[in-house]
Amino acid sequence: MQDIMTIYLDVLKKLADGRFHSGQVLAADLGISRAAIWKHLRKIEAAGLAVDAVRGKGYRLQEPLDLLDAEAIKRQLSKQAQKRLSGLELHPVISSTNRYLLETYPEKQYESGYVCIAESQTDGRGRRGRQWVSPFASNIYLSMVWRCADGPAALAGLSLALGVAIMRVLSDFGARDIGLKWPNDIIWQGKKLGGILVEIAGEANGPCVLVAGIGINVKMAYGAGTDIDQPWVDLGHILGDKSPFRVELVCRTIEQMMDILHDYPQRGFSGYQQEWNKWDVIRGRQVRLSLPNSEKTGVVKGVDTEGALLLDTGKSVERLTSGEISLRLQS
Repeated sequence: MQDIMTIYLDVLKKLADGRFHSGQVLAADLGISRAAIWKHLRKIEAAGLAVDAVRGKGYRLQEPLDLLDAEAIKRQLSKQAQKRLSGLELHPVISSTNRYLLETYPEKQYESGYVCIAESQTDGRGRRGRQWVSPFASNIYLSMVWRCADGPAALAGLSLALGVAIMRVLSDFGARDIGLKWPNDIIWQGKKLGGILVEIAGEANGPCVLVAGIGINVKMAYGAGTDIDQPWVDLGHILGDKSPFRVELVCRTIEQMMDILHDYPQRGFSGYQQEWNKWDVIRGRQVRLSLPNSEKTGVVKGVDTEGALLLDTGKSVERLTSGEISLRLQS
């Protein structure tokens, strides 16, 4: 007997084309009752997807879904990325892709290049524990494991370098006016398009494992972003009908992440600093930084070779690492 989640996903796949499907045909195709179809439709609506029901026509999603496919992702990766990929999981719903990999790593001992992707997250996280709004089949929620022979100190600035990876991907798809806001925000014309979260576990001076998480807004349904506490945008708005399919976007993101994670022990952030500078949207801007026990204001002078922010306070140029810092541009 099929489990409830499998049936739920099968109903979604049938409706993903945005066309009308009769309840009778859906029930017959999936081998369940029309009452069961109706219950799954209610669950689909509860997940934030709008469903039209028209007598004589059946049911349809108001917006077609661009569902991910794990096998398609594996096939469409470059040959080099296929070799580096140690495993890939695609979850319909998960609490957080980063948390899942961190919590299961002690038991599973994933090799570098292990990837977890989700269609939706119930407890997605950004920096400082902030919620990352994660509606179903709308965005990219992707995390990757990478093992490092050295301690966390050797990974200084890595989240910034991964920002460069995302800039490469988005610019290749034709996105313009995009940029990076230190330390981990992907920006389009002042609005948040995505973010990066790197978490590290291991010895201070010995081997460690990192989980690098990427979130990119692709096509948010109307009203899905009402809980986001800052201006935001998605690729659908930026690129219109030229926006890539999510499988394409996932593949290119995995490839660029792997390139940087593979080379980082030798290159460090200094190998990506010049490229970061090209995308830096706050260099030369007056900002206010909220630290755990204080606030600082000044003009951003850029970043150093380890990815630390250089802030001219008027008295001195201070070096600030990411940590617990909240940055807001001053008007």
